[in-house]
Formats: sequence, C-alpha cells, structure tokens
Amino acid sequence: MKRVTLLRILVILGAIGLLEGLIHAGIVPRFTIIPPSEMASALAAILASGKLKVDIAVTLTNVAVAIVASMAAGVTIGTVLQRAAALRRILDPLFATYYAIPMYAFYPLLIVVFGLGDVPQICIGFLLAVMAVIINTLNGLDRVPRVLLKAARMHRMSALRTALRIRLPYAAPYIFTGFKLAVAYSFIGVIGAEFITSSRGIGYEISFAYNNFDNRLMYGLILFVLALVLTVNMSLHAWEKRLMMRRQR
Repeated sequence: MKRVTLLRILVILGAIGLLEGLIHAGIVPRFTIIPPSEMASALAAILASGKLKVDIAVTLTNVAVAIVASMAAGVTIGTVLQRAAALRRILDPLFATYYAIPMYAFYPLLIVVFGLGDVPQICIGFLLAVMAVIINTLNGLDRVPRVLLKAARMHRMSALRTALRIRLPYAAPYIFTGFKLAVAYSFIGVIGAEFITSSRGIGYEISFAYNNFDNRLMYGLILFVLALVLTVNMSLHAWEKRLMMRRQR
C-alpha cells in the first residue's frame, strides 16, 4: 500500500511538473492557464487576505448540508427499497437513467419554489449526490450473507434492529463508496448552481473572476476546491481501510 501511495504521489507531482514546464516553455499560453506554482501562491494570498472567507464559509456550509441530507436520505431509501422488492423492480429502470437528466434544468423550478438563496443550491447538490448513495447502499445490502439474516430471525430481531446491527454494518464499505461520491457530487452541484444565479459563494467568485479575466483568483479558488475534495476523500479512504482491517481481525 505504501508503494501504491508513493506512485500516486509521483504521478500527481509529475503531472504538475509537466504542466509547469509546458507553460514556462510557452507551449501552453498563460492567457489560458497560469502555472501551478502561481495557483498555489494565489491561493495562499486569497486565504491570507480573508476577503473571501464569507464566500468560502457559505459554499462549504451548503455542501455540508447537501452531503448530510443525501447520506441520510440515500441510506434510508436504499434500506427500505432493499426490503420492498416490488417497489425496487419498478424504480430500477429509473435509477439507470437518473444521471441522464440534467439536474440544472430543475434549478429555475427550485428558485420559484424556494426563492433566491441557498436552498436551491443545496437541493441541486442533494439531487446529484443522493442517487449515488442509494445505488451503493443497495449494492452493499444485496451482498449481506443469508446466514446472518437467518441468525437475526432466529434471535427474533425486528427489521429496524436487523438493519442497524447487521445489514448496514456489513454494507459499510459500499456505503462509504456512496459517501465519497456524495462529497464530489455535492461540491459539483452547489458550486455549479452558484455559477448560475448567486451573489456569493466560491462558484460565484470563480464565475466573476472568469468574466473579468482574473486568472489568479479563478485558478486559486479552483485549486482550493480540488485540494479540499482530495483531502476529504483521502481521509474517508483511510477511514474505510481502517474499518476493513478491523473487520478482517
């Protein structure tokens, strides 16, 4: 695992170094993208100035709400559907085509229903993330060994207790996969919605910087989002490995 981690770091550093070299050599124009070193210095200046702390706080709060809501709803819906075979057969074709629907098409409707504010952005992040959680929860619950479920029936465990003590713990690795996807999709949904109609947030600031040809601000914020999502997902990956090792013991 240490070798894999080292190779992963080397690949990332190699890609960064290659981009840096191509820009400094003039092969990739600075007007299109600034060097990664300048992105890092721009991000450091943004964080040090504190000018965008409100925008960052707003976006991260909305993303966190979308993640928590999608995880709670996704795990609950997945658990119920796994027990309701007839309802699942009806909904399975809809699950397969869910991501073919552009979620931002519902954004005007959400604005009409909830008004201009943070709620429509949270809803977009939730809609993008919740299906990934449902699908991965179902995937994990389908793999629970029958012998465990038989033991639960022999001990006269209720459906709720069986789900909390046997089904969901066994499906935890698959639910973690849904959790990691929910993090990425929630960031995409919320920040993408801020591009459309918003007066604050990271997405709004990136859009404003793009329209004003402020590459340092734009790429600095993009680097911030990439670094944050990567850190969260790597932390979840490490937590998942620790749980799997404990399960094997």
